[in-house]
Amino acid sequence: MEISFAFVNQTDTDLTEYETLFSQIIETALTILHIDDDVELSCIIVDNNAIWQINRDYRQIDRPTDVISFALEDQPDVLPEGMPRELGDIFISLEKASEQAESYGHSFHREFCFLFTHGLLHLLGYDHMEKQEAEVMFGLQEEILNAQKITR
Repeated sequence: MEISFAFVNQTDTDLTEYETLFSQIIETALTILHIDDDVELSCIIVDNNAIWQINRDYRQIDRPTDVISFALEDQPDVLPEGMPRELGDIFISLEKASEQAESYGHSFHREFCFLFTHGLLHLLGYDHMEKQEAEVMFGLQEEILNAQKITR
């Protein structure tokens, strides 16, 4: 399994430590999910204004949100042999992560990692629209974060 991960920080906050941590979260998730494929994905850290525009333009929801995933892969089984799975892009609002950490009463670190893990699972085809789907997805999020020892 080879992971090609681009971490793009479009804010003024130093988030260097999270590039390595997010790579570790990807590895943990793929291991837990028994995915041996090579993968490519990116995570772009933005401010509330940028994610607001993305949310408005692509989801027709006119407000900032915490995380948005753009999955590139609809049919992973149709890849040419030897090519990595191009999972897509995860956009995270740094401001929303900070606001939610305070609101939920846990650390920014935990919230930021939670949002990344949430976005990653969306790229891997998980959703939470139905109750049963939500139970599976949120259970996986906790399992991945716990494996990384990311707590409140």
